[in-house]
Amino acid sequence: MARESMSPPSSPIKTRHPERNSIVLDSSDAIEKEGSRSESSSATLLEMDIDDRPRKHDYLDIEKQLGDGSRPRDKARNTRARLTLWMTLNTIATVAIVFTNKAIFDDPSFRQSQVAFAAFHLFVTALTLYILSRPFISLFVPTALRLRPMLPLATAMCLNVIFQNLSLTYSSITFYQIARILFTPMVALINFLFYQKSIPRNAAYTLIPMCLGVFIISYYEPKSTSHPEAEQTSMLSVFLALTSVFIGSVYTVWIASYQRKYEMNGFQLLFNQAPIGGVMLMALIPWTDKLPSVQSAPMNKWMMILLSGGLAALINLSQFFIIAGAGAVSSTVVGHVKTCAIVALGWVISKRPVTDRSAFGVILAITSIVV
Repeated sequence: MARESMSPPSSPIKTRHPERNSIVLDSSDAIEKEGSRSESSSATLLEMDIDDRPRKHDYLDIEKQLGDGSRPRDKARNTRARLTLWMTLNTIATVAIVFTNKAIFDDPSFRQSQVAFAAFHLFVTALTLYILSRPFISLFVPTALRLRPMLPLATAMCLNVIFQNLSLTYSSITFYQIARILFTPMVALINFLFYQKSIPRNAAYTLIPMCLGVFIISYYEPKSTSHPEAEQTSMLSVFLALTSVFIGSVYTVWIASYQRKYEMNGFQLLFNQAPIGGVMLMALIPWTDKLPSVQSAPMNKWMMILLSGGLAALINLSQFFIIAGAGAVSSTVVGHVKTCAIVALGWVISKRPVTDRSAFGVILAITSIVV
């Protein structure tokens, strides 16, 4: 009689997953475990041993975990609150720096110190970015570029800052800010002519009333106004404003080109530009500026210069959080709010009557950017 072959009791077959490097049970063992899991799940609390029953602190842990569901909402609420705070600070700082710089340049002793003032702002910007890049803050990772490719961009940045200050010095605040609206159509034109980049047709239509509004203001601003105390804008002001817009537009296009080429964000690029631009301007000061003495200039002007540097640092810091937390669209909305606030306050301070003919150009230009 043939002896039946005896086989040892089946044991789980363990295989090792080649990618995860972990042991996997055979399917028969998995089925067996699934059956035991279903049997144990049908047991009631009374049928369990004392040690298997949930303890009081287990319920407390579960309640604590369930209570954490509100934390994402609280976190989102706190994020929105912080973002609103940064937007508010950015708007206040931008409006304040325009009026602060205008008050500084109204003093004849500082009107001939344009290059030194621009160099001061660039060094303040460089110091601010250096602090923000340090490990204890680490808002961005600094990336160093060679000096030679940065020279054209740093030169454009210096010219942009200088002509902005010159435009503000010899223009009314309203005209200075309205003229800067031309940045949008000028950047679009440069991108179209040199980079073959087009914009949507509806967006192009909004540029027409924008340019028309600025043209109306440019025509009527140099005209004499009926109010004797109203601040005047000359043809030199128009020339400086339009030159500032052109240089600033070229600088803006170059920034986008450098960011694509070197794969850097705006703060990394500015971190390389600012110190180079500051050194370049410092070398020009002996030939371009006539610096006032500390004794001749009133102390409040020096305090305003320090305030201007602090406001510039706050603008750079808040802009970082706005772009990172809200994106470009919300940043654009904040820019529109700042433009409207500066134009409105500038119009009040200039003491121009509401019936001034350039008011139509202001309304037309503001409406075009809001819509």
